[in-house]
Amino acid sequence: MVSLQFSPANLSSLRTTNAAIHLPKLLRLPNFSIPQLPKTKLLLQELDRSIEKQNTNNVVFTTQSNEDLYTRNNKNSNAIIKLYAVLEAVCDRVEMHKNIGEQRNNWNTLLLNSINMITLTATTIAGVAAATTACSDSSLLALKLSSALLFSAATGLLIVMNKIQPSQLTEEQRNATRLFKQLQKQIQTTIALGNCTEEDVKSAMEKVFALDKAYPLPLLGAMLEKYPAKFQPAVWWPLRKNKSLKGKRLSKKMNGWSEELEMEMREVVEVIKRKDSEDYERLGNIALKVNKSLAIAGPLLTGIAAIGSTFIGHGSLVALVPLLAGSLASAVNTFEHGGQVGMVFEMYRSSAGFFNLVETSIESSLGEKDLEKRENGELFEMKMALQLGRSVSELRELASKSASCRMEGVDIDEFASKLF
Repeated sequence: MVSLQFSPANLSSLRTTNAAIHLPKLLRLPNFSIPQLPKTKLLLQELDRSIEKQNTNNVVFTTQSNEDLYTRNNKNSNAIIKLYAVLEAVCDRVEMHKNIGEQRNNWNTLLLNSINMITLTATTIAGVAAATTACSDSSLLALKLSSALLFSAATGLLIVMNKIQPSQLTEEQRNATRLFKQLQKQIQTTIALGNCTEEDVKSAMEKVFALDKAYPLPLLGAMLEKYPAKFQPAVWWPLRKNKSLKGKRLSKKMNGWSEELEMEMREVVEVIKRKDSEDYERLGNIALKVNKSLAIAGPLLTGIAAIGSTFIGHGSLVALVPLLAGSLASAVNTFEHGGQVGMVFEMYRSSAGFFNLVETSIESSLGEKDLEKRENGELFEMKMALQLGRSVSELRELASKSASCRMEGVDIDEFASKLF
């Protein structure tokens, strides 16, 4: 084996090893003359003076623009705050109409069941009294009085129930809830789009007041007439006089409108008037007549049964009067309020009002001669098509079909709406 040995002398020689580095001498550069820069103090002073002049010239303009911007933003913020206040009132009305609608629906069910039970009980007692004429006079008198009192109570409850028509009231509250929710979405959309104005606030408040008038909450004094002399469509929108300018159009911009689109809208209005509105007016008059007849027949039959029950024991034919009248009264009451004839009448009234609203919207838009003040034509056409349950192409086909039928002198066999 090879062994390496280090002595102290060797270690000391390693520690004292010196290294020397020799750098080359730097070359001397020749002297260059650097030109002196001009003084910049005068240039800076001139720049400051020019900036001050520009600021003094523009200070009035900038302050005016800032003031205009502030007032515009302030007006927008005030309009938004007012719209939020209207929105809170609309949300509250939605809940009110919803809760009251449920309550009045319970009225219809409870009153219907109670009156039918009273009527059938009175009829049963009258039948028992007629079958036991051989019993004592006091027992027969008690049965007759019980039957007469029950029939009288049923008559009074029927008069009240037919007067207020709970099923019709329930349908009114359903419609009011739906329309207030629709108004709620419109206000939310207006706020989301921004640029709210005082006109938007005024329009929203007018719509709220129109809905309050069309669908009142109280029963006494403000309740709608349940048996009007003539069928009238419901009106839940603010009625405004058309302030359109007569003559030629004021703007060159078409705003999505064209002569073909205006003719299309006019044809749609004609179809609605000749088909949809007439049909629902006819159905509404039928429902009104049926409701009136049933409202008279029910209390009349229970009243006849109450009077006839007091004459039980004077003959077999007299005993049949309360039995037949009570049975018929129960059947009429079930058909009227169980079938909710009042609700059907209100449904026809609301549907006729919807078509009246579509007619009014189209006519008011076409009556405005300034195209820039109208709603965009393409958007308006799409809205009308959606409200009638059609696509835009189907709406155009309906208008062309109506025009051809009118030129040929033939009634169109198609309704404008596919929803109702």
